[in-house]
Amino acid sequence: MAEKSLLMELDDLELTYEQGQRCIEVLKKARARFHKGEAIALVGPSGAGKSSLLHIIGLLDRPDDGRVMLDGRNCVKLGDQERTLLRRSTIGFVYQFHQLLPEFSALENVIIPQLILGRSKQEAAGRAQTLLESLGLGERGKHRPAELSGGEQQRVAIARAVANHPKILLADEPTGNLDPETADRVFEKLLDLVRNTGLCAIMATHNMELAERMDRILRLENGQLVEVK
Repeated sequence: MAEKSLLMELDDLELTYEQGQRCIEVLKKARARFHKGEAIALVGPSGAGKSSLLHIIGLLDRPDDGRVMLDGRNCVKLGDQERTLLRRSTIGFVYQFHQLLPEFSALENVIIPQLILGRSKQEAAGRAQTLLESLGLGERGKHRPAELSGGEQQRVAIARAVANHPKILLADEPTGNLDPETADRVFEKLLDLVRNTGLCAIMATHNMELAERMDRILRLENGQLVEVK
């Protein structure tokens, strides 16, 4: 079987935090490759730096050293505006807490990021409705977040994250705040999106049962990324 198309490569990432008199090495020559159409679990002990790594992959933070290669460009060397534009068009984010805008409906929450990218309101609304329907929320578009269950809110957050057709979806404990049954439903919808759209999903999780159902598992420990599946 031919290798899937390479989307991003992490090369020799270094990241150190100063905590009082201590220097904590979060990343030490960390390396990884991410491909189109694969679901990757990022696991490791609490405090290992999974969220920090996701912020680097998502072009929110910069490493102390190393390269983040995306579409043939080293994103570490790009200016802040270039990184912002690339992040908006290429990367989607889902967090443990949905972070939906409470004063807007589910549909509007999925429309807004598309308007920011310059899509017309009509086109954005059509895309938002299609996404909500694909996630089983076709009848819930007019409801505000407070009127939705936790699982529904997370599915809206997923729809918002992929509204602008990103190549990479980053999820930081997206099911960590849900009961097991709801977490399983949300996880299945997330995997469906990966399979149906070809995007690459990287999910930080402590749930090894969910991690085992993904294509690959990368463990972050002692500053290194090790493939364990």
